[in-house]
Amino acid sequence: MTGIAADTGVTSYGLHHRRDAILSPEFDAGGRGAAAAPRVGVLALQGDFREHRAMLERLGATTIEVRRQAELDAADALVIPGGESTTIGKLMVHYGLIEPIKTRAAAGMPVFGTCAGLITVAREIVEGDQPLLGLIDIVARRNAFGRQVHSFEADLELTPFGPPPLRAIFIRAPWIERAGPGVEILASHQGHAVAAREGWVLVTAFHPELTGDTRMHDAFLSIVRRASSTAGATGARAGVPTEEVVS
Repeated sequence: MTGIAADTGVTSYGLHHRRDAILSPEFDAGGRGAAAAPRVGVLALQGDFREHRAMLERLGATTIEVRRQAELDAADALVIPGGESTTIGKLMVHYGLIEPIKTRAAAGMPVFGTCAGLITVAREIVEGDQPLLGLIDIVARRNAFGRQVHSFEADLELTPFGPPPLRAIFIRAPWIERAGPGVEILASHQGHAVAAREGWVLVTAFHPELTGDTRMHDAFLSIVRRASSTAGATGARAGVPTEEVVS
């Protein structure tokens, strides 16, 4: 197995990398581009944000790399990618993004955290001390399935999706050690929760952006659409949903 690829931040170990030829233009304060498509921000401080952008664009979303509050303010939703959670947390502090993200999420902005992103949005971690957003009532365990050399693939049964199983890629992956009563566990592996949702927040311990299976990102875009619909109906940003949104 090889290490982390220098240009992408993802492993080359037996994975079928996909690059869409065209991504949305970078942030332009002068306009929102494709007005009909949801504009999804992807936190681009570290990690495999490009792969998330490619998959979201494949599904019809407009994407924007978020490194500044102005870019966050222009987004309808936020993806926090895999990478190194401690580094991502420190960079969020450095760029002044912690409180703006918390504020937007509290006002109803959907957030999708994968691998390191799951850790970043957790309420608490089992070990260590790093900046956390506390957006979902879970306790995460870092590197729970082992170090880089223990990365693996597995078929997961995701409760909302049904067959076929979702092929999941775990790279230095966390798991959900504990979850609050309002958290819906969507998938488990070896007895540990690896995908969950609470309100408008969706998390996975694996990397759905590294396969050709778009179901997790499609589920997130469904959350984004419903959040936008709720916001439009109330004339304000969406609050916590009262119905199932991962389907």
